[in-house]
Amino acid sequence: MSVKHYVFASSKPWNRSLTEDLKLHSESKSEWVHSPEELENLINASPNIRYIFFLHWNWLVPEFIWSQYECVCFHMTDVPYGRGGSPLQNLIIRGHKDTVLTALRMVDEMDAGPVYTKRPLSLDGTAHEIYLRASKLSFEIIDWIVSSEPTPVAQSGQPVVFKRRNPTQSKLPIAGSMRQVYDHVRMLDAPTYPHAFVDHGEFRIEFSEARLGEEEVTATVRIYKKSEQE
Repeated sequence: MSVKHYVFASSKPWNRSLTEDLKLHSESKSEWVHSPEELENLINASPNIRYIFFLHWNWLVPEFIWSQYECVCFHMTDVPYGRGGSPLQNLIIRGHKDTVLTALRMVDEMDAGPVYTKRPLSLDGTAHEIYLRASKLSFEIIDWIVSSEPTPVAQSGQPVVFKRRNPTQSKLPIAGSMRQVYDHVRMLDAPTYPHAFVDHGEFRIEFSEARLGEEEVTATVRIYKKSEQE
């Protein structure tokens, strides 16, 4: 029996801890990479790869990788609805309370590849809580893909493309409901993400751990001088 080689690519620290939950065959080999350079070096050294799983990857995957290997990525929308960047934030802004996590094969167009499966995913809680929930679900899907090696099915329907958000859009809105304020804070509340903020003179005030009351939102506040971290 030939050894099946699986690669896990992620730019986020919370994914690595879930590796222990995988039920890979004892004859298989798995490795982690955290940057494009690590990925290319691994591919050059280990050409016999069955799957490359991308979990919250921040970079464009070159054609020579996705065309040569079966590359599986995970997207937090019911594609073709919600292709594109910042899916979690774009979903919450649009009022979605839940979504699906889609496992799809990478192709030349972003998030347009054929679909292996879609699994329900709640959008309750902070961004970090949602990402952890999605990561756990991703590994459940990976177990299924590794064991059954399914053939993905082409997407159907009219695409709706989300635009990637930029850090300036994390600024707290100047009007709206308390629910909108709460959603704005929680959807940005995750490590490595630009938190919700307001600027006051030379100070930046960041918000996290939001809690929604009947007529107010309470949150943890962090204040620092903008010049120190920009």
